[in-house]
Amino acid sequence: MTESSFVYRFEPASSAGSAPLLLLHGTGGDENDLLGLGRMISPGSALLSPRGRVLEHGMPRFFRRLAEGVFDEEDVRRRALELGAFVDDARERYGIAAPVAVGFSNGANIAAALLLLKPEVLAGAVLLRAMVPLSDPPKAELKGKPVLLLSGQGDPIVPATNSARLAALLSEAGASVTHKVLPAGHQLTQADVALARDWIGNVAAEAA
Repeated sequence: MTESSFVYRFEPASSAGSAPLLLLHGTGGDENDLLGLGRMISPGSALLSPRGRVLEHGMPRFFRRLAEGVFDEEDVRRRALELGAFVDDARERYGIAAPVAVGFSNGANIAAALLLLKPEVLAGAVLLRAMVPLSDPPKAELKGKPVLLLSGQGDPIVPATNSARLAALLSEAGASVTHKVLPAGHQLTQADVALARDWIGNVAAEAA
């Protein structure tokens, strides 16, 4: 698996000391979708933004699903490891540190799977409208890795019990999880942007 196996965009950092971001779009998005969000929440960061390699009715995704909210878990595992190998190759190519994943919906789910399956790939994660990606996840060692989970109170796709379970799962694995439930649906709001920006700023300050 090389970084050229994904269609992707890379923007180099314009500010020293800003953590790189791995931008992971939702269903039907592409490598351009979250670049604007990345610039807003962490100005100056290097941005690595791949396009999901699975097509569902012509729409890019990061892994297969069997129905709404029902994932092909064998594919989730395989695709998460592919994504991890892509990130490793891109880090070597561009000389960047381990990134903070910023994923929305399907992209947040693959980021959560990556945290559980290959935690060393990521420095942390912002999970926007994420679900539990694996019904029987491996025992991960997340050792204080920072994770921000933002859920929508009126989200018709992600049940509140599911996002709460994901927060608990990551916390039990040792991650430092901040879980906020916003008065929103599945789509992102300005509150998501503001909270993600503040959280990334705090993580950067603590790392410094």
